[in-house]
Amino acid sequence: MRIVMNALSARQGGGQTYVSNLLESLPEQLDTEVFVLAPDSLPLPRGKSNLQRIPVTWLVENPYVRAVWEKLCLAPLLKRLGADVLFCPGGIVGTRVPAGCKTVTMFRNMIPFSPQQRRRYGASTMRIRNWLLERAMTRSMAEADCVIFISEFARRVVENRVPRLPGKTVVIPHGVNPVFRNNQEPRPQWAPAENYILYVSILDVYKAQLEVVRAFALLKARRPTTEKLILAGPDRSPYGRAVQDEINRLGLRNDVLLTGPVAHDALPSLYRNALINIFASECENCPNIMLEALASGRPLMASSREPMPEFGGDAAVYFDPCSPQELAEKLATIIDDPVRLTELSRKALQRSLLYDGSKAAQRTWELIQERV
Repeated sequence: MRIVMNALSARQGGGQTYVSNLLESLPEQLDTEVFVLAPDSLPLPRGKSNLQRIPVTWLVENPYVRAVWEKLCLAPLLKRLGADVLFCPGGIVGTRVPAGCKTVTMFRNMIPFSPQQRRRYGASTMRIRNWLLERAMTRSMAEADCVIFISEFARRVVENRVPRLPGKTVVIPHGVNPVFRNNQEPRPQWAPAENYILYVSILDVYKAQLEVVRAFALLKARRPTTEKLILAGPDRSPYGRAVQDEINRLGLRNDVLLTGPVAHDALPSLYRNALINIFASECENCPNIMLEALASGRPLMASSREPMPEFGGDAAVYFDPCSPQELAEKLATIIDDPVRLTELSRKALQRSLLYDGSKAAQRTWELIQERV
């Protein structure tokens, strides 16, 4: 079997991490060859005799150039390689495949399928981009031979919108790298010496950092809070500026740390040494950050919006991400209760065992072979 993986859109962050994990878990079978289309910044694992990178000379880091290349060049490449499967983990199949070649794609981005969240971007290029993505992903999923979802919630939502999906979908949630579960490193040197509450995520309108900051201010108003709040993640302006302005308005400059981007290898110890981890997102597909926080074995407070309860079960305390008052009240009930914190830590670590990165990758390769 010859599989072509089109991972040209995996240019940073979680997309590259996911593709790397998949390729690391590729079984070395004599009858399976994988040809990878990927950015130069994505290193391929060594020692895989059945894995080969296919170079692309076009400037495909530009998404518009990449779309043209896929439209004009991908199908002839598939034919020349004798591909049995085109696998598009980015969610969009940008070409019509040759006869005899099957297509497998994934659904990974929930925002384009949430009109409420799309409206929050106002009259911006981001809103137009999400509108276009919804149509491109809908078409790709409708025409694919198999669609991999990473949450039951997403499958329910999309199957109600795309009539040709039922019967060709499967759910394979993402998994967690063991480093998040096994880390024993001390907190990063730049982290505050005091206990801290941690929220790791890009600063964006649907991530609710504004509400988290307001909840922290309410918590400080009702108890002598010595803890700090860390918001760790890159800034997607102008929302990031609004968060900083709110921190200043509430007089929290000495209590809230905006870190900007944090190296991925620094995250395990940052999670592990938090007093409480928070995940306040309003819209997710498979919340990787939440899974990492669970694996750290620290108490977790999570958004009550789906699919967070699907992944957290009874191992998290849930709150309305639009209500700073509710988050502050629930924080106050656990932050000074060592028995409750210990119990939540135990449950978080136990729950994380359901999400193993290598098993998820192995299941993905098995599925592709089964469906062809």
